[in-house]
Amino acid sequence: MAHAAPVPARTTTPATRQPRTPDLFGHRAHSVGRWAGPFAIGLVYGYWAAANRRSGGPITTGNLVFGFVTAIVFTVLMAGVLSVAPRLSRELHAFVWFLFSAAAFGFLYNQSGESVLLTVGLSLAFGVLVGLFCFYWFYTHEDAQGHRVH
Repeated sequence: MAHAAPVPARTTTPATRQPRTPDLFGHRAHSVGRWAGPFAIGLVYGYWAAANRRSGGPITTGNLVFGFVTAIVFTVLMAGVLSVAPRLSRELHAFVWFLFSAAAFGFLYNQSGESVLLTVGLSLAFGVLVGLFCFYWFYTHEDAQGHRVH
């Protein structure tokens, strides 16, 4: 008895082929987003730091270089925090976010020319708030081993 050969699913001509929908949440999009997100935030951060430093004065070449170097350093540090911190326990994970947010806020606030004591006090207060929020978030969204609870 003769049986029909299996036919591949895509045997349409190019004129009748349906366009393939993009895979927005695939591996490639996530790998690009791991750097594109921190880079976009880093550009805003670098611009903000440069604007604070010049205090509304004219934009100079040194100010542009400062802004771009700040953006690159911020991007690298944020990408490092985003890749390393989730592998830590919830306490260390929250502590890394405390350190990063306090340092980022303190550097940004210090560019405005305020006193060092005010800068340290406000950056510690901001870092503590971020650290406590992160610890609460990780504590309520992870089990004891650090796996996400759905």
